[in-house]
Amino acid sequence: MPREVRERQMLDAAVEVFARRGYNAASMDEIAELAGASKPLVYLYLNSKEDLFSACIRREAEALLAAVRGATVPDAPADRRLWCGLLAFFAHTAEHPAGWAVLSCQARTHGEPFALVVAGLRQQIVDLVTRLIAETARSAAPAVPLAPHEAAGLAHAVVGAAESLAGWANSGADTGPSEKATAETLMNVVWVGLDNLMNGRRWTCTARP
Repeated sequence: MPREVRERQMLDAAVEVFARRGYNAASMDEIAELAGASKPLVYLYLNSKEDLFSACIRREAEALLAAVRGATVPDAPADRRLWCGLLAFFAHTAEHPAGWAVLSCQARTHGEPFALVVAGLRQQIVDLVTRLIAETARSAAPAVPLAPHEAAGLAHAVVGAAESLAGWANSGADTGPSEKATAETLMNVVWVGLDNLMNGRRWTCTARP
């Protein structure tokens, strides 16, 4: 069997075990058994449990980012690209729940260098969403221009909400929403807020402290 095929099988098995057991409780014996390989071969190919976990995080992060980027067709209107990006995000996390569990839960609880990979992924998605929001605002010729910090703030809010919604949608409930319904929920919140900002309908605090 070609090495790349065998390594993919090992990584697939590792993602499942890490998602189910967590990093500390996951055993190389279980990973090797699920992959249909010997434990010495897993060590030979992927060196250590830490290196294997890092490889899983990098692979899942790259796959998620590629799915989101691939869905945002350059020639489409900015709002359509934002919608397609959100839909791709929820579709990918629904199709790869173990990978999402590793990224959203396991990697963030074990410090560097694992958390740094996830932070880098998140920042790249935030940058993409920031650009789409800014382009949408410019193309709409708003009555009140959208400030850069507002576009960045909205992007962080969108990504944070998307992460939370993905966890909720993938919670295992049989009656959970579809990827499209989840994306529509978030898109409506974003779109109403962005439309209000662009048309000068801004909320301000009028109550005394």
